[in-house]
Amino acid sequence: MDWNRRQLLRGGVGAGALLLLAACSDTGKPGAPARGGTLRVGAVGTAARIERDPHANLSNDSDFLIISLVYDALTVPGADPNVAPRLASRWESDAERKRWTFTLAENASFHDGTPVTAEDVVWSLRRLRSIGGASKMPVAEADITTDGPGRVVLTVPEPNTQLPLLVRLMTFTVKKDTTDFTAAVGTGPFRLESYQGGNARLVRNERWHGPAPLLDAIEVTMFESATALGNAVLGGQIDLASNVGAIAGRTAAGRSDLQVVRRSDDTMLGVAMRTADGPFADPRVRTAVRLGVDRPALVNQVHSGYGTVANDILGTADPRYDTSIPQRARDVERAKTLLREANFDTGRTYPLVTKAEAPGEVESARVLATQLAEIGLRVDVLVQESNAFYDQTWLTAPFYTVSWGTNDSTLFYADKLLSSRSNRNETAFKDPEFDAATARALAARDDAEYAAACASLQRIQYDRGGYLVWGMADGIDVAAARVRDLPVLGGFARVQLERAWLE
Repeated sequence: MDWNRRQLLRGGVGAGALLLLAACSDTGKPGAPARGGTLRVGAVGTAARIERDPHANLSNDSDFLIISLVYDALTVPGADPNVAPRLASRWESDAERKRWTFTLAENASFHDGTPVTAEDVVWSLRRLRSIGGASKMPVAEADITTDGPGRVVLTVPEPNTQLPLLVRLMTFTVKKDTTDFTAAVGTGPFRLESYQGGNARLVRNERWHGPAPLLDAIEVTMFESATALGNAVLGGQIDLASNVGAIAGRTAAGRSDLQVVRRSDDTMLGVAMRTADGPFADPRVRTAVRLGVDRPALVNQVHSGYGTVANDILGTADPRYDTSIPQRARDVERAKTLLREANFDTGRTYPLVTKAEAPGEVESARVLATQLAEIGLRVDVLVQESNAFYDQTWLTAPFYTVSWGTNDSTLFYADKLLSSRSNRNETAFKDPEFDAATARALAARDDAEYAAACASLQRIQYDRGGYLVWGMADGIDVAAARVRDLPVLGGFARVQLERAWLE
């Protein structure tokens, strides 16, 4: 498994999250939030992949949920802006956007009452970099330093307006020199009371530096599959099924004792078309592919209606996402014309490689093959095992499916997936005008300059980029009707449960 690729978002963006107070659900009934009670939460995980180390690869949703409530990251995702304070109360950069200073929250302490120091944070970030590399911590170990009490400095070699976003979620702080995480002494809103086999009981941290959590406790149970998780919430054994999927969502939708929380912009399923060479190098061919798909039908068939149509631009939940760009719709005749103009060989059959990684990914490839046949593009869907896909297909094949979560920064994706210098350039896209717009956005000195650069790079991606981004899947949580103020932002927002309460 390609952990560098699959942990890229979890280490930088993590797949969405919570603006501490503002990103709570508005699905609850009127009434003042009540203090007390235990929330029983289920999440998917497997015993073979249980992980207690907050800086390791957290492939279990259940582990990530527990660790995110026990430990604090420097920042968490928000709505607008898309970065919110957590252990860091504020941050500022120098004029060049190379030296970033993060000020720690006042009165932040560990669960045992020990104050958090800048040295604890520096040690944790350096350890994260050492274990996870640049995909988890985008600053070299030597460039993570202190600047007096309660201040941490991160220095990067090139201008980067995105650094506060890139230190979200995975930058969990532990006590300096800690290597045994059995006791899980963190700084988060809940502290560990008991743990057994991937299941945990967490109790409210009365010392937490943020707004006091309302729940007395959260009990996390690990389930081996989404089916088992769905059955548990439908049967009343748990109060919240985290990221349970559309099948359970459809079943729960008609029940008065349950609620379905839809977190929009949760996951993108799309297609990468190689732009440097091969059958899709001509931008007219890529435009034909985009015009040949029926986006509403894909959302309905693949996501069971729990999703929205997208417009071939990565970063749909970004506050800077350009909604003025016309929504691309199906036009079979125009697609056929473009293929003819590009002298595209419609006598061949082209492999579309996919893998069973994200829910609906293989199904999406099969639906796309049927739709594209109508414009004269014959597609043969090839399903690869995930390890083989990342060894043999990813970054090199002409035509393959991709999946990404937490699409809340157009610039993040521009820099990580589309810039010429990226080592994760899935479409081999090399466009000097696009690179220049990305560099301007990363070095922007004011909001107007940043907005203009982001608009430029989105337009270029729409016009001649290598992605078909046909839709976004909702994240689906199912909860008992009495659970209130669950997070509703996409991606890993679901783990930020400190504002939840029970009616």
